[in-house]
Amino acid sequence: MTSFGLSIFVLGLSYFFTVYSRPAGVHLRNMNSFIRAVQQVEDSNPGISPLALVRALRRTAGHDDAMTIHFLGASYNLSDAEVLETAILNASSFSFFDKAIHHIVTDHGEERGVVLAPDGTTVALAPLLLGIESGLKAKMEGKPAVGLFSLTLGRTLGLSFLSLQDFPPSYRLGPNGCWDNVDYPKVFKLSQAATLATDALINGGMDGAILGTDLSKLSAHEPSQALSDILKGYYSFILHEGQGLDALTKHISPRRREISRAILEPLDLHSQVMETLALVWKLEKTEWIAFDTGLEKVVKDGLERFVHKYWDCPQIIPRCQWGAKANRGTPLPLSLPLRFLYVHHTYEPSSPCSSFPNCSRDMRSMQRYHQEDRGWSDIGYSFVVGSDGYVYEGRGWKHLGTHTKGRNDVGYGVSIIGNYTATLPSRHAMDLLRHRLVRCAVDGGGLIANFTLHGHRQVVNYTSCPGDAFFSEIRTWEHFRD
Repeated sequence: MTSFGLSIFVLGLSYFFTVYSRPAGVHLRNMNSFIRAVQQVEDSNPGISPLALVRALRRTAGHDDAMTIHFLGASYNLSDAEVLETAILNASSFSFFDKAIHHIVTDHGEERGVVLAPDGTTVALAPLLLGIESGLKAKMEGKPAVGLFSLTLGRTLGLSFLSLQDFPPSYRLGPNGCWDNVDYPKVFKLSQAATLATDALINGGMDGAILGTDLSKLSAHEPSQALSDILKGYYSFILHEGQGLDALTKHISPRRREISRAILEPLDLHSQVMETLALVWKLEKTEWIAFDTGLEKVVKDGLERFVHKYWDCPQIIPRCQWGAKANRGTPLPLSLPLRFLYVHHTYEPSSPCSSFPNCSRDMRSMQRYHQEDRGWSDIGYSFVVGSDGYVYEGRGWKHLGTHTKGRNDVGYGVSIIGNYTATLPSRHAMDLLRHRLVRCAVDGGGLIANFTLHGHRQVVNYTSCPGDAFFSEIRTWEHFRD
């Protein structure tokens, strides 16, 4: 790493990572627990505004860095802060809020300051709450939100791009990780070395940008929801079986990628990131960094990777998150790119799954059937699509599956959970496969650009998979061949 890259890395560390030697608390680190703790503070302080509460949470977590103060003001100069801070520390059943909100990564790869959302994704609370505070402040003042992108995503992305500029762009973002137990989450371990823009930070940043934008558009005279209700509306929802996300039009967490793209893509993200970095350097009195002639390209390459990984590709729930058992054999590598995509329905389970717990249960059930009844080494499919808004990892991008007899080495096998003999999957589930997963595969080097799409029945003569209704649908899709 160059001395310049090292300087950026150290600067980034000052924002996102802290030496932290005390053991983590025993509280459950999920969004529902955090919302309950917020609601407890609200109940003990009737009439408190959501803006005052989110500012007090910022003070509790110690998030008064120069950029945050520049856009939002110093939390310690704000009224009600001390009273609320005492209430937060005394009333919370979620241990101390600073442990819940303050983002760090330990030397052992444990990421803290993150929570498990009900949809199965992991969210950093700091950028989420900064986005909400920015939106609430704009609503109160009757002005557009200022600094929303910088606070939620711009600083995180820019510093991560620059800190790892000597590495390929694919190494400058992420990674994801897995919880020790999704029912009782306490420890979140990253899958590889952390960047300054982990998946949880980006998820929290996207959610903060979405909620901040929504809140900023409300009239100053319109009554504000409680902070707990704002969070519940976005993270706690019920999808109706058979309809999935098709029946919902409001902004909810499974749609964070498409909604954040719609909000942010019209902006000139390159200019936004560069302006954010310039402000960081000005506030930190390190403007000399801006004289590096390679900055423009570093940011450009990094943003291209961001768009591919977090907007073009769907969110894929990793094996460890849905509770996969280990492959009973030795995974065999695929020779990429592949020429075919084979579409399936699971048939059994026959009903669409519309929540992370249900989809995870179905994945475990299929893996158990494939391993124990069929005698295969693992779940057969490369990927499985739920009606909850997510794709679930089976054998994945790199390993040979057991999905389409005689064709496993030349194509991916992707199934949608449910029996689609007489009915179709939800439109959102089909779009995840047809557009998002396919684009991700082609742009990521998994599929050739002119790949061929087949239904399972076309290449295996003893099955009606993917069901009559679904097969009639995929016959109209791009890349389908008779």
